[in-house]
Amino acid sequence: MYGSAAVTITIFSFIMTIILILWRPRNINEAIPSSIGALLVLVSGTVTLSDFAQISATVSGAAITIMATIVMAVVLESFGFFIWAAEGLASRAKGSGIRLFWYVNLICFLMTLFFNNDGSILITTPILLILLQNLGLKNHQKIPYLLSGALVATASSAPIGVSNIVNLIALKIVHMSLYMHTLMMFVPAALGLLFMVCLLFLLSYRTLPKKLPSINSRLWAASFDSSHHPLKDSPVNMLTGMTAKQRTRFMHKVLLFVFCVRISLFIASYFAIPIELVSVLGSSILLGWRWYYLNISPADMVKKTPWHILVFAFGMYVIIFGIHNIGFTNWLVTYFEPIVSGSLLNASLIMGAVQSLMSTLFNNHPALMIGTLTLTEMNLDPLTLKIAYLANVIGSDIGSLLLPIGTLASLIWMHILRKNKMKIHWKDYTRVTILVIPPTVLFTLVILYYWVSWLF
Repeated sequence: MYGSAAVTITIFSFIMTIILILWRPRNINEAIPSSIGALLVLVSGTVTLSDFAQISATVSGAAITIMATIVMAVVLESFGFFIWAAEGLASRAKGSGIRLFWYVNLICFLMTLFFNNDGSILITTPILLILLQNLGLKNHQKIPYLLSGALVATASSAPIGVSNIVNLIALKIVHMSLYMHTLMMFVPAALGLLFMVCLLFLLSYRTLPKKLPSINSRLWAASFDSSHHPLKDSPVNMLTGMTAKQRTRFMHKVLLFVFCVRISLFIASYFAIPIELVSVLGSSILLGWRWYYLNISPADMVKKTPWHILVFAFGMYVIIFGIHNIGFTNWLVTYFEPIVSGSLLNASLIMGAVQSLMSTLFNNHPALMIGTLTLTEMNLDPLTLKIAYLANVIGSDIGSLLLPIGTLASLIWMHILRKNKMKIHWKDYTRVTILVIPPTVLFTLVILYYWVSWLF
């Protein structure tokens, strides 16, 4: 048992860390409050130095995997991949605002699957802002594209665990392979995403422009060059000197390679090979490819790699470990174990709803860690544990979207919009999510139950 002072410091550290991450005064990096909070928890004694080995083993692999993925995104920007993708998005719309809506959501879905949810937001939001601005759309006409794209980009981390750092950490906690996660989750989560996009489309149909003006290609190129895209700082662009066919052929090769790397992660997981090794190998090959084509040394990655992700994840897990040690998860176990252990449907619906609520109130990163640690303390049979964990992921990745403070990705999205003077107020956001997110979570959780019951 811990003294009252230790318990008080740990609870205070948790609350203040969450407030600072959501508030972000002076645009403070989220790694700073998590580090301070972790230090206070260590001082309190609720997490000991001997716990560090377990925490490091749990967090490091997930953080390395996500950082390697972001390195790949930076390399692809050097090749001009995202300009090429945005041009393709504009041309495939063929002047239809309806068609553009579906393509926007498709590219946001694919970006998250190929990279991760935070990276997808960083990549797609500036591109969409430029595209919509060049189309001359009014503010209220831009909102459906930007909002649906952000919701899809964030929620698309649910089908495969590798697209979200907190999902990877949770997988490690419950000792579940990436392969098994995808086998049990991809179909329910993909159907849930389709259901969500259909709801978004029905709500946005009257606002969407039916006919889009044409885009001047020179204006498009100039506006992208002058933008502040977070990845737009490469000295050389592969678009220069290439014909349209050569550019497309090259980008298809790059896409095929990235796709092969993603598939390799699941193969590695199936054979119990650490997926972080595969991620680092894939990003290293892509760095070598860039070095060969553009003569850019991999040394620039030392500065561009977001090392703070590792610090943030480690600090948050230390804090959550402290919350776990003082008995918070035991309280959750006592209350929910009798309900969850009753049936697979109860496990899916109850844990998904609880996780959605916790994620909405204090962000999905700490919420999923708490929920997952709680599950490990319950005496659940293996199948019930798996479906309860997957329900946690649905609540964390989809249910958390009810408010814009529910995920780190949505906070990043709001920051990018403010920086570009695009106004989307909380009421604009919640007016849509209150009608879309609850039914989507319920639909996905029910489909998860039937899918897992059919599989096993």
